[in-house]
This record gives sequence, C-alpha cells and structure tokens, in this order.
Amino acid sequence: MLLFRGLEFMSSEFPFDHFLKKNHPSKLFSNPQINASPDLKVNENDDIGELKELENEILGLLRDSIPKQKFNAYFENTFEIISFEGNQIVFSCSTQFIQHIITSQYLVHIENAIFATIGKKVIIDIQVRSKNTSLSSNDKNIFRTQNSTALLSNEKNTETTKSSIKKPGDFKFVLDLNQTSDDLTKVAESKFLSHVRSDMGNILIDASKTFDNFIVGNSNAIAHATAIAVANEPSRQGKQCKYQCLYIHSGSGLGKTHLLHAIANKVKELYPNLVVALVTARDFTKEMVNSIHDKTMPDFQKKYSEIVDILMVDDIHELRNKPATQNEFFHIFNELQNRGKQLVFTSDKLPSEIDGIPERLMTRLQWGLLIDIQRPDYETRLAILKRKSAELDLYLQEDIFQLMASNLTHSIRELEGYLIRLSAHKDLLKVEIDIEMAKEVLNLTSKPREEKLSAETISKVVANFYKIPVIDIRSKSRTKKITHSRHVAMYLIQKHLNATLAEIGAFFGGRDHTSVIHGIKKIEQEIQLSGFVKQEINGLESALSEQSEIF
Repeated sequence: MLLFRGLEFMSSEFPFDHFLKKNHPSKLFSNPQINASPDLKVNENDDIGELKELENEILGLLRDSIPKQKFNAYFENTFEIISFEGNQIVFSCSTQFIQHIITSQYLVHIENAIFATIGKKVIIDIQVRSKNTSLSSNDKNIFRTQNSTALLSNEKNTETTKSSIKKPGDFKFVLDLNQTSDDLTKVAESKFLSHVRSDMGNILIDASKTFDNFIVGNSNAIAHATAIAVANEPSRQGKQCKYQCLYIHSGSGLGKTHLLHAIANKVKELYPNLVVALVTARDFTKEMVNSIHDKTMPDFQKKYSEIVDILMVDDIHELRNKPATQNEFFHIFNELQNRGKQLVFTSDKLPSEIDGIPERLMTRLQWGLLIDIQRPDYETRLAILKRKSAELDLYLQEDIFQLMASNLTHSIRELEGYLIRLSAHKDLLKVEIDIEMAKEVLNLTSKPREEKLSAETISKVVANFYKIPVIDIRSKSRTKKITHSRHVAMYLIQKHLNATLAEIGAFFGGRDHTSVIHGIKKIEQEIQLSGFVKQEINGLESALSEQSEIF
C-alpha cells in the first residue's frame, strides 16, 4: 500500500457539518457495505451520497486544475473514493499505470483539492482495484472471503456477516518504482505483439476495412482492382460476372484479409438484400463439427448451399488434412457454383501448393481467377505508415517515416505494428519520439543494408526468380524463357539504375542499343497488356527492394 502523509491538522474549529453524519460522529464517512457492523443500522444511501458528494467536489477541483486531456485519461470514470475515516481518505483507480501517474504527477493537486473541500490535510491512500471487481462506494457490492473475485449483490446478501467481509485495508498494492519503466515498456510491447499476432477466430465483417482506406501500390494494384470489380458486380443467381470465383493469395500481413472485408462491406452497401457469409476455414470446420454434434447438419447445409449468396472464406488452406470438412465444402462449392453465386477465397499459398487436400478440391479452387499480392514497395510502405500514423494521432518527423519504410519490408501488419509500438511508448512513457528514440525502440539503423543495386544484383534476382542460371541471361541463348528473362533484366536495369542503352548492351554481351531498346519496349508493352507480366515485375521489384532503398 502506498501512503502519503500530509501536514498536521489545521484548527479543529473548521466546520465539518457539511460532511459529518450526526448518528455516528466517530468517523467522517466510509463505505457502509464494507465497514458497517451487522447490529448497526445505517442509511446506506446517505453514506453513499456523502461519499459521492465529496468525490464530486474533489473531482470538480481537479478538473479545473489539470489539463482536460490528462483529467479524462487518469481521473474521469476511474478515480473514486472508497472511504474517509478519521484522518485517512482512501481512493481507488483502475490500473497500476494510472496509480503510478497519479501518485507521481498529481498528488499535490489531490491534496490541494481535499484541503479546499474539507479544510485540512489528510493521509492519502491510493489503491488499485481488482481487475474483475470495483471497490467504489457507488457499487452496491461486497466480497466474500472465500472468493474475493466473485461479486455479490448487496441487496441479495443482507445476511452476510462482518467476519466474511474484506475491508479496504485488506486490499494492498506494492509498487516497486525501480521497475516502473520496465513495466510500462512491457505494456507498450504487448500492444505491438497483440497487433502483429493475427487472431482470426470468430471473424465478423470489419466495417473499418474498406476500399477507401486500402493503400494501393504496384504490389497490390491488380488484386485491388479485381476486388472492386467483384464487389461492384458480384455473381448472383440470374446475373453472373466473369470473376465468379476469386482466389487471392499472398504472404501473411499483406492485405488480403483487408480486401476480403472491403468486398463484404461494399456488397452490403450496394446489395443489402444479398446474404454474405464471411468465415475463416477454421471456423467453418468448427461450425460443421458443432452441427454434427447437435444433429443440425441439414440446417448447416441449407445455410451454405441455399441461403448464402456470397461465400467468402479466409485462409482456405486451413482445410488441409480435414477430409470430412473437405467433403462437405466440396459439395457446397459445387452447389453455389451451379447456382451462379459468388465465391471469394484467400490463402497464403496457391491451390497447387496446399498439402493435404484432394485433387478434386484443388481443381475447384484453381478454376477461378488467381491473384497474388506482393510485398509493398518503398513508396507504398511510406504511404501506409503515414496513413496509419494519422489514424493513431501519432505525428512523426519525415525522417522517421523514411527510416521505417526503408527497414520494414516484410508485411503491412509489421509496419502497422511498429507504429503501434511507437505510439504506445509515447503515450505510456510520456516521451516525444525523435529519430534516435525510433531507432532505439524499433532496433533500426539508418542504413539497413550496405549492398547497393547493380546490374549484377538485378541479373541475379531475375535469374533466381525465373529459376535459370544467371550466366544464361547474359549469354547468346535465344530460347523463349531466357530471352524473356533477359528483357526483364534490361527493363529493370534501365528503370532503377538509369543506365544508358550502351551500358546495358555492354553488360549483356556487347549487344547494340537497338536490341536493348527492343527488349525494354517489349516488356513495357507486356506490362500494359498482360496482368501476369505486371505481377512478375511487381514480384521482382519487391525482391529487389530488399537489396536497396532505391524503391
């Protein structure tokens, strides 16, 4: 327990009549549920009213002396009076962190407010309420000693004896001030971890995930455009669009689930009469198992085969090695497909790469349009960071955004998670984030990679992407695959290194500038005409972004 002893009492001639009870003058007032003896009859409403009146007086004075934002954060609906006996007043607050802030920054304000209200200094005891209970005098609740976490209604337990009741002094909290900084840092870290770890259980349509707040870049432009096309004109009975089955795949945290929810939200807006079922593959399995257990399989089958207009399944790869669920899903897929209903799936793998699913189900998933999302390039990462920081009311210097965009290349969730980490450190530790603080908190460096892009580096990345020897790209070979790879390498070298046609020609075995122009122009045309080639280029640029910060 933290006790803060004030100055000696002022003159006893100060009038306390406003707060004293005539029928028990030995104390000012306290929580009657906690302190009243069974044989002492008191008016609980009077005691509660007096405590509340004193609390309102003190909070009113604190509200006038503390900035509004700070008051709302640390006192509003969290700081309450438990009891006031003799020369001790006991407060409660909701968390350890708030207790630390109040005792370290606002204790003088509280002492002044109490003195202004009752005219004397008192001992102040600030406690932390149990997570599952409230010790406020405003709550008509008491504790049984057998289970201090179980709340019992005072109105239903009037026979509870004094020996079975815990007093405020029995609830103690010890704060090691030497550990406060570490504790607060752990709180900040927990916010980051809870964001990065995706929890896809019991998924509901998230109204905050829309097309408007989806950041579009080279890595996801095709997936975004296709998702909008599906949302604006979904396949439904009597009217079938060309994208009846859409399959979006990417690594974790790159935005495929965001697009899934964005489609659902847009469909709800444009076609409120359509029934949208958005579920994870894991929850689909749980629902089916429960239906078998409850003997309600006909209802389960009717729901997905007859009632649903748009079926959206997140992480469809979670159906692997579940033969019973796979069989049921196969029949639902066929029924919805035959009835012209819309199907949308997401996964971290292509259908052909999912182990543990039968051939017939894999071919069904491959039947639709397969779209992938690559890692975001530098500009997209920068735009995501700025958009998310605005949502968090976190204002950072431009060099901090550039530092993060240069270092964090794996996923959008990672970018958002590190912003949450910075925001948590700023709010909990009461510090301003500068470039040095960002480097320390995020463990980043200004120059994450010493290696710079070169024609050799680009050639190696391209060769690895197309799974051919790097020597073949620079050879005289004219096979279709090698020629296409060579042209792609020429295009990337010219775009990202600003190399001259002569320099590119010399690098590729002494070719003249007309051959280089032909190769570059051909790739530029294919990007415009072929979504597949555009995806290849996006994938290569994402891989190159890990070699340098040119992108």
